[in-house]
Formats: sequence, structure tokens, C-alpha cells
Amino acid sequence: MPKIKTHKGTAKRVKKTATGKLMREKAFGNHLLAKKSAGRKRNSARAHSVSKGDTASVKRALGGK
Repeated sequence: MPKIKTHKGTAKRVKKTATGKLMREKAFGNHLLAKKSAGRKRNSARAHSVSKGDTASVKRALGGK
């Protein structure tokens, strides 16, 4: 069996915590911020966990990590 390669795009966007959770950044937080509410900007500024439905495919994309 060949080794499973890490998907580098996913590895740059998703980090694994010490407890094993997968954390990601939210989209749409970089520009055109004047029209977005303060709560929306605050909510996208912090890291969020990957949804349950996506966890398996993200773990597979991260390979052996």
C-alpha cells in the first residue's frame, strides 16, 4: 500500500488541537468589512470547529497527522 499524502491546502486551513478537535477559520472576514455588523465580524474572527459531517473527510485529507 502506498503512503497517504497530506492534502496541503487542507493542512494550511485546518489545525488539530491537543484534544483532537479540528479547528478552522471562517470565510468572508478579510475585506468589505464596513457593511458587515460588529457581531458578524467578531464571530468570524475566532476559530471554529469543523462540522461533524465534514470531520471524516478532513481527517482523511490530513493523512497521517
